[in-house]
Parts: sequence; C-alpha cells; structure tokens
Amino acid sequence: MYPLLIDKVYEIRREAAEVLEDYFGFTIEAHHHEVATAGQSEINFKYSTLVKSADNVVTFKYVLRNIAAKHDKLATFMPKPLVGDNGSGMHTSISLYRGQENLFYDPDDDYAELSQLGRYFVGGLLEHARALSAIVSPTVNSYRRLVPGYEAPVYLAWSRGNRSACVRVPIYFKGNPNKRIEYRPPDPSCNPYLAFAALLMAGLDGKKKKIDPGDPVDENIYLMSPEKRRQLGIKELPGSLWEALEELKSDNDLLKPVFTNNVLEKYLKLKEKEWKTVNMYTPPIEYHLYFNI
Repeated sequence: MYPLLIDKVYEIRREAAEVLEDYFGFTIEAHHHEVATAGQSEINFKYSTLVKSADNVVTFKYVLRNIAAKHDKLATFMPKPLVGDNGSGMHTSISLYRGQENLFYDPDDDYAELSQLGRYFVGGLLEHARALSAIVSPTVNSYRRLVPGYEAPVYLAWSRGNRSACVRVPIYFKGNPNKRIEYRPPDPSCNPYLAFAALLMAGLDGKKKKIDPGDPVDENIYLMSPEKRRQLGIKELPGSLWEALEELKSDNDLLKPVFTNNVLEKYLKLKEKEWKTVNMYTPPIEYHLYFNI
C-alpha cells in the first residue's frame, strides 16, 4: 500500500509541476518526496520579485489543490496535520540585487561567501524573528510544527548548513554568485504578501542599523543543553500564536513604512479572535488525558 501511495503522490506532483510550467509560466527547479509520511512533497520554483513571488505562491496552492482533486486526493498546506511526524514549512529564500549584482555575495568571505550587507540582513531577521512569527507562522496550528525534534527551526541562530537554526546560508559549492539567505520558520498557512514584505523590512532594518547576527552556530542546537544555549545567547521562537502576537505588538515599528497602523491593528484583532476561538474548543487529546481524572 505504501509504495502505491508514493507512486500516486509522484504522479500528482509531476503533473502539477508540468501544469505550472506549461500554463502559468513557472520554472520548476526541483520536486521530490519530503521526509514525513508518504504524502509529503516539496516543489521548488524559481525566484522572482517580491510581489510576483507572492502571486506564485497563491497560484501554486490553487493548482496543487485542483490537480490533487482530479486524482480524488486532497492537498493540504496545514503546518502540522499529523501527530508525531514532521510538519510542512515554507522555507523562504531571499536575495538582494542591484541590477545584475547579488548584494549578498562576497567571494572573499571564508565562511559562507556572504557579504557584510548579507550579515546585517541576517541580523535583522534574527532581531525581529519573534515578532515576525505572528505573520510568517500565523495560525494556532503553526506552533504544533515549531517544536524541537521534527526538523522545525525553533532556535534563533544562523549557519551555512545547520537545519536546527532558523536562518541558513547555503553554500553548495564555492564561487556561486547566486547567494541567498534561507529563512526557515514560515509555513504555507501564511499570507505570502504580508510575510514576504515583513521579512524584507526586517532584513533591511538589520542593514540600516548594522545589526550583527553574532557567530554562526554549526552544532545541532536540538542536542545542546539549555545551559549551553544560554551561554551562546540562543533564544527561541514564540511557543504559541498568542505569544507571537504579543511580540508583534511591541516590535512593529520597522513595518510601518509598508504596513499602516490600520492594517496592523486589524491583523492583530483578527488573529487574537482566531486564537481565542480555537482555545475555547476541547481537543480529543484532553479527553484522553483528563476525562477520567
């Protein structure tokens, strides 16, 4: 049964990739099975401008749902649909260009070929990561995914290859000028227009204020003791949507040039209502644990 499901998932994924390329102008760079249970897949499409990339995310989800339905299957972008298995993230790659020049690339940097501007950009992402969570991980279910042990980025650190850090600066081979920064906390439940704009504003704030990201952390942070994490100054993302919303309330000035007060106030109000509504319902696990108490 399991191999048959893998074959069906591959068929859906392949057809979706072809439709996205043939009818919607996407360039599909790769698609493959992901590490969670049989139905989890990843499709990577080529970068574009901020707004066009957000448009592509919306189109991508629409096409995937329809192709899945054609095969009598359901496609979900829920961050954590299965207990005890990896959730679904939307790792977001960011580059800054001036014309054809990648401003994040520095061939003389021995660690990750990352420019000083790129380091400041990483510093901005880390500085504002807790507040960004309310926008890039915007549902109650998002925080079922953001827990240690399931390849989810919980810790505020950066590295060139450490998947337990929330910022990764990939370096697959030396001399590649297509330098990018991968921000790993976002999940596909977010509004991509808000999320991408917020990430850009956080990174640019790092550049403006010359925020140093600190030393990279190449050690698996999940395996570190709490004491060692404290010594290294490694903080964590919020543990709930409510906590993330509180962070956004106190750290949103950097968004003001793009996000109006009206937009922020309405967003916070809607998300607080969502959290309170979900929190009113008793989940099945609580019946299991407490019904016969």
